[in-house]
Amino acid sequence: MAIGNRAVSGPINIWNDHSDIMLQRDAGWISIFAQNGQESVDMYIQAFKIAEHPDVMLPINVNMDGFQLTHMVEPIVFPTQAQVNKFLPPYKPAATIHPDKPLSMGTLGLPEIYTEAVKARDVALVNSKAVILKIWKEWEKQFGRKYEPIERYKVEGADTLILTMGSMGETAEVAIDELRKKGVKVGLLKLKLWRPFPFDDIQAVVKGAKTLIVTDRALSYGGPGGPLASEVRAALYAEPKRPDIFNYIIGLGGRDVKVEDFIQMIDQASKKKTEQPYQLYGVRG
Repeated sequence: MAIGNRAVSGPINIWNDHSDIMLQRDAGWISIFAQNGQESVDMYIQAFKIAEHPDVMLPINVNMDGFQLTHMVEPIVFPTQAQVNKFLPPYKPAATIHPDKPLSMGTLGLPEIYTEAVKARDVALVNSKAVILKIWKEWEKQFGRKYEPIERYKVEGADTLILTMGSMGETAEVAIDELRKKGVKVGLLKLKLWRPFPFDDIQAVVKGAKTLIVTDRALSYGGPGGPLASEVRAALYAEPKRPDIFNYIIGLGGRDVKVEDFIQMIDQASKKKTEQPYQLYGVRG
């Protein structure tokens, strides 16, 4: 399923944030995020091969930010039909309905079996990561464009890391470039795989960092802040040398987040200027 992420009303808002997909995050789907139009095209093609793989057989959603990507004009390399045919195997349904072979689908899950069914679905979702990584490698081999659960940008020697998900990554890149020119040891992480959540990858990429800034495009009302930051804190809870984690809720309802905003967030967090578990960045008044 292609999802053009938009804010959830009310008040009525048709612009972008991630509150819609976060309401669906525990539905048992594989969930991946694109940062631009090229990644959106690539990920939609990849999604068929991932979801239909015999070791997966799960629904998958590809998230592209509403307006910021769905209504954006940008150069994109579209694979030819021949290239797509080479990458995608012929479709062979794993289950079909035929009068000569009766079967039941969607039957009642009694309490005696429901917990086991939930367990099986969770195991399948977690195990799908291996297939996702395999297919992303196949894509890289054929098309030359690399995909991984967390993309790293100028993280070498970084004391401060900032984590984005979706279309904000490219704006954050410019902020990283400007700060690196000034000698600031800062790097960028871009999360592409939301479900199954890449716990091992998060633990690996933050080693050595003193400060981790997690940006969310949604707020968990009455909770600990943003959904992404909650996952990251859980992933790093048992790490003995985890970085200080700061959570900024940004870009709600389509509000602009500019290069200077990322620079300000990095400056605040690196100087430990906020002790709040999360901060709605840019609140006026």
